[in-house]
Amino acid sequence: MVTMLDNRDRVVVIDCQLAGIAGDMLLGALIDLGAEAEKVVDAMESIKGYIEGCDRLEVTVHDVTRRKVQAKKVEVRVEEKIERRAGTELKNALLSCLEHLKFSREAHRFAVSSLEALIKAESKIHGETLERVHLHETGSADTLADIIGVTTALEDLKLFKNTKIYSTPVAVGGGLFKFSHGLASSPAPATLEILRTRNFAFVGGPIDAELTTPTGAALLVNLADEVVRYYPLMKPTVVGYGAGAGDFEEVPNVVRVTLGETYDSTFFMDEVCVLETNLDDVSGEVIGYTVNKMLKEGARDVCVIPMFTKKNRPGHILKVIADKEDVERLAKLLMEETGTLGVRIVPYSRFVLDRQIVLVEVKTGEICGKAAVKVARDRKGRILQIKPEYEDAKCIADKANKPLREILSLIKSRAVEILLEGEVNEKR
Repeated sequence: MVTMLDNRDRVVVIDCQLAGIAGDMLLGALIDLGAEAEKVVDAMESIKGYIEGCDRLEVTVHDVTRRKVQAKKVEVRVEEKIERRAGTELKNALLSCLEHLKFSREAHRFAVSSLEALIKAESKIHGETLERVHLHETGSADTLADIIGVTTALEDLKLFKNTKIYSTPVAVGGGLFKFSHGLASSPAPATLEILRTRNFAFVGGPIDAELTTPTGAALLVNLADEVVRYYPLMKPTVVGYGAGAGDFEEVPNVVRVTLGETYDSTFFMDEVCVLETNLDDVSGEVIGYTVNKMLKEGARDVCVIPMFTKKNRPGHILKVIADKEDVERLAKLLMEETGTLGVRIVPYSRFVLDRQIVLVEVKTGEICGKAAVKVARDRKGRILQIKPEYEDAKCIADKANKPLREILSLIKSRAVEILLEGEVNEKR
């Protein structure tokens, strides 16, 4: 079966590859996207009643510019008597606040998972249990305010349902910065641990600063369904920009969130990568062996294209279609088997049909046999192609001593009968 990417109504892309992400940046972008600011602010300020030692919590939202890019800035002003809090204290406060706000099940799960990601990261770094670990910067009331605010905004925008959420690799910055334990290199230990546990792609730079905070990372890894280098095929409807605290000279300190619709098409959407390399000094035996091995190792398809290379030498282009998660492994295999010094990798979005395998039993003369038949349908369920598997048809043709094309026609006719019978039964 094809992996369908557009079985949801809407698409969101969180673009954090330039200036990273923090809780207030994501929140600002969601408000700029259309979340009701007053509702978000009220929810954030309500956390004050559930967390001990917080004398004042005030939230404001206003427009700012970052390198001439207009964005929403969310500022949380907190006055607290407590410098650090236990993870269990924060979680209990969050649960009480969530119960009061009556979020949906999906929103509740997101908020709790985001806080748990922070607590688990701090626990791992400091070598303490989840119950005993204390949080310093991330133990402030504004951390809970950010989580509550982002959850409220997502709920208000109805993004917890019927929405596919993508993220670009997140920029983490570089250099050194000062925090409660002294100097640290960017990304902060908690940020790196959160990204590590979710195997979330990140990139250093592009400036010397802490661009991604632990809270921003925790929210991001629990929100994004998939990390992509490029935007998926979509129709954008609205774009929101959320501003960070500083105004850098090198880049606009904003995170961009794009909301759009899936591309309305007769076909399903699939995302793959194409690996290819030029070969001009590899024997035919090695190329043939490599093709077979790539297919056995999970490549979707492999082809070989004849060509002329430098100095008019004959050669081949070996092209492999693969799933994104298999790219590095298959590229390594391609280098090992062919000796090539480099493999080009290009991501593609493509239109595809849904594939279904139907097992068909046919009889010709005294010979009975079974054959797999590939049935391809579009998004509306219409059958566009019926194709018997060659090897099964060949086996029946050999046993029956009949022409292959006759057996292929027989199998296809029987498949049509089975599919029509299925449609009739469904209508009943």
